[in-house]
Amino acid sequence: MAWHGTLDLRYAVQTHDGTPRCIVRDRHDGPLRVLSALYPEGAQVCHSVIVHPPGGIAGGDRLDMTVGVEPGAHALLTTPGATRFYRSAGDVASQTVSATVASGARLEWLPLETLVYSGALAESRAVFTLAPGGEMIGRDLIALGLPAADQAFERGHFLQQLEIPGVWLERGRLAAGDALLMDSPAGLAGHRVLATQWFAAGQGLEASRRQALLDAAREAAAAFDDAQVLAGCTAPHEPLVVLRALAHRVEPAMALLNEVWSRWRTLAWGLPGDWPRVWRT
Repeated sequence: MAWHGTLDLRYAVQTHDGTPRCIVRDRHDGPLRVLSALYPEGAQVCHSVIVHPPGGIAGGDRLDMTVGVEPGAHALLTTPGATRFYRSAGDVASQTVSATVASGARLEWLPLETLVYSGALAESRAVFTLAPGGEMIGRDLIALGLPAADQAFERGHFLQQLEIPGVWLERGRLAAGDALLMDSPAGLAGHRVLATQWFAAGQGLEASRRQALLDAAREAAAAFDDAQVLAGCTAPHEPLVVLRALAHRVEPAMALLNEVWSRWRTLAWGLPGDWPRVWRT
């Protein structure tokens, strides 16, 4: 039996006794929901932990999430564990995310890694629409096969799409049988973990601010051994800074993303870069 789960999250600022608080209203159908809404930083930043109780996404399953962050709200979304795309008997498994960030709002889209099992037929699409004055930090970390268990990605494919309309569109199909892509120096060069993290705004970033974000990411990447992580950071468009990394294992790639996230958060928003508690459990 295939699962179809939907989750709609709406973040807004509500004032009670003169104190603003970011609240979330959620509606779900099927096996996709908010485990908890937390306030470890105080009332103005709402942390939401998203769970999929079946534990993985199999062929024919479909998960759809919509997120709206209203003016002045600040939402941080993460997961308590890896997203897993299991081997398929023939049907495609899919996950879609569509988020809008209003003027003066902030979104942090910080799921943990996605594991694509050998034999999976999987698709993941995410679209983030930012109004002028809206900003976000997002990430996507993919592991093909199970690197920690030495289980290779020998069959199947994974389609990845990341989009900020009018600014950035990446779409790639990672097929196990595509040796040129998987193993050549112009492709993944034998790596099976690929990570992308970005800082984006609904308008062009001031040059000095954009350069500070670039410098912070490059300095963090330089501290990692090339044998563990190959990484680079660029600003392909005025509203966007993108960090990319390749690794053989999830852990060093995730460590780099977390370090850069921490630095970007402090630089851009003056907020502490303390990791969410769920990442430590």
